[in-house]
Amino acid sequence: VVDRPVLQYAVDEAREAGITHFIFVTGRNKAVIEDYFDIQYELETTLRERGKTAALADLNDTLPEAGTFSFTRQQAPLGLGHAIWCARDLVGDEPFAVLLPDMLLQGAPGCLKSMMEVYERTGGNVIAVGECDPKHVGQYGIVGVGETAGDAFRITSMIEKPRPAEAPSNRYINGRYIFQPELFSHLSSFTRGAGGEIQVTDAMIALAKDQPFYGWTWSGRTYDCGSKAGYFAATFAYAIARDDLLPALAAEIDAHASLRPDGTVIDIAVDPALQGLREIVQRRLNALGRRRDGTG
Repeated sequence: VVDRPVLQYAVDEAREAGITHFIFVTGRNKAVIEDYFDIQYELETTLRERGKTAALADLNDTLPEAGTFSFTRQQAPLGLGHAIWCARDLVGDEPFAVLLPDMLLQGAPGCLKSMMEVYERTGGNVIAVGECDPKHVGQYGIVGVGETAGDAFRITSMIEKPRPAEAPSNRYINGRYIFQPELFSHLSSFTRGAGGEIQVTDAMIALAKDQPFYGWTWSGRTYDCGSKAGYFAATFAYAIARDDLLPALAAEIDAHASLRPDGTVIDIAVDPALQGLREIVQRRLNALGRRRDGTG
């Protein structure tokens, strides 16, 4: 997204939350992920020789401290529950967080940092949720909402991709979890569920009989980068937040907003969608100008 892999955004979010050991569950042909987090001597030398200190600093910021990154393989695509189970020996008997990088969460403070505060207060398993259109509940894992606990709530039920009539709420799981290690014992005993996969939701339901689960509603933006629309939206959102990209983005919108694919002309002044898009970019440009001249 823009100039960083979505995986890097997830790592940055976890670092902000105080995570110090990172475990990556990968599959076949994904060795490039491990290489990405390794030292790149040739590139570092080139950047140093060319005096590109800012780019070199950005590169070094992505590098982990020695011994803090671990990698394991999920040898068959058997679902999220199975992927988590593959990390069982690396996690051991400690509480752990799970982040799905294709769900990109934009906001400050980061989602996991706020979840850690809920965990420290409640001591239970914590799941971040968002609110979706009730018509779309069949695309997600959905939770039931119980009594509140500060800014969190007790989860009363969980169901994977329900029909609208079966959904207990419109709160969907958005790809951020904090689990107690007892989850692994339930993952070990489960067979394949929905879609022929080992679903983490099934293990969560079983664990919830013995331990509390809390939901925390994320108020920032969530982008599903596994979909074309979500990936485009994330790219636009992160690009518009970059001062160095704003002028080029505004020029590109102006260049393309006047023509439809068939070559006919659009009047941007009467097209609500295009007008709104251009106004968003213009507001950001105005704010950037005020900051630069010291008036804002």
